[in-house]
Amino acid sequence: MSESGWHLVKKGTAILVALLVLGGTFFVGYNIGYESRSPIDIIEVVGKDPRGSENATAVDFALFWDVWSHIEEKYVDKGNINREKLVFGAISGLIKALGDPYSEFFPPVETKQFQQDIKGAFGGIGAEIGIRKGILTVIAPIKDSPADSAGVKAGDKILQIDDFGTADLALNEAVGKIRGEIGTKVRLTILRGEDSEKPFEIVITRGEIKIPIVKTEKKENGIFVIQLYHFTENSGFEFRKALQEFSASGSKKLILDLRNNPGGYLVMAVDIASWFLGPGEVVAREKFGNGQEEVYRSAGYRILERIPTVIIVNEGSASASEILAGALRDLKGIKLVGQKTFGKGSVQELINLERNSSMKITIAKWLTPNGTEINDKGLEPDVKVEIPENPEEGKDYFIEKAIEVLKGL
Repeated sequence: MSESGWHLVKKGTAILVALLVLGGTFFVGYNIGYESRSPIDIIEVVGKDPRGSENATAVDFALFWDVWSHIEEKYVDKGNINREKLVFGAISGLIKALGDPYSEFFPPVETKQFQQDIKGAFGGIGAEIGIRKGILTVIAPIKDSPADSAGVKAGDKILQIDDFGTADLALNEAVGKIRGEIGTKVRLTILRGEDSEKPFEIVITRGEIKIPIVKTEKKENGIFVIQLYHFTENSGFEFRKALQEFSASGSKKLILDLRNNPGGYLVMAVDIASWFLGPGEVVAREKFGNGQEEVYRSAGYRILERIPTVIIVNEGSASASEILAGALRDLKGIKLVGQKTFGKGSVQELINLERNSSMKITIAKWLTPNGTEINDKGLEPDVKVEIPENPEEGKDYFIEKAIEVLKGL
């Protein structure tokens, strides 16, 4: 799995974040009254401006110190108390209490794992996972990965990893259990479909995962297909090569296939959108918690501006895929064919912390040019593809429907 079942958005300028570390004694008298407590017990939590805010809230930390002191005083195995783990656990719980599956704290080991993930080749099963409605869910299996070969599908709910239930696992914890040495096996208990009540098991042999980027195919009737698997750092270059093939093929119409594309770098989505758009057109809007917005605009390559195009999406299309699809529908009226997308429309920033730890926190949400929010909602297709209960082997219902729509353009 890449990017730990979530997707970091590459920023042009690094965001400087100051971490306020509050220090003080852990020992709080049990019977001390509210008025006479140490100043560390009551901390005023404010927004970005440390000097104060109209929304400042008084937060009482006395309970936290009280629990800590009881652990120190009464826990039976005092020699086994690992205070660093207690601190890390408290920080993890703090972030988890936000209720946002994409905000996480990474202790040193998990931080190292994440750094390996973003390099693009790693050991595992090859599936993007996320949290949907509180359930660990497959966003998309990577093409030709062990997960793909074993039959894992976008939308599969992972109820159990080997003998571990996933209900209370954070995303990074789930990733850690799924990953392992190349050649070893992992057993996933899967629930497939909205109405399914019969979980089943899939055993997958872990392998080295390398992420493909682009695949092209010339169809009849002047139709050309570009399938984009991921928005990596090389996606812009690979897409340009695909356009050269499109031009050389003599084709006049285009299918952009974003099925099972879990996203990646925002700048790549903007770059690819620029082939369809004029200069300065808004591709995406990034809305922050303080109400401010940052706008990302097309470079205006325009080569595909007048090319009849449809986009294929499914529930494995997420993040940058949804940004690209939403922008081209809003601005060019390009039809989306397929199924509702995943709904991963939030922006995470990675912050390096002390003791070789780090945190990933959601700092903004994506909106399409017309203001449609993607996160937790996804994009509904203009033309829905229904897969029959007993699909014909080898038949691609999505491509067939996309071709049918293109013939009418």
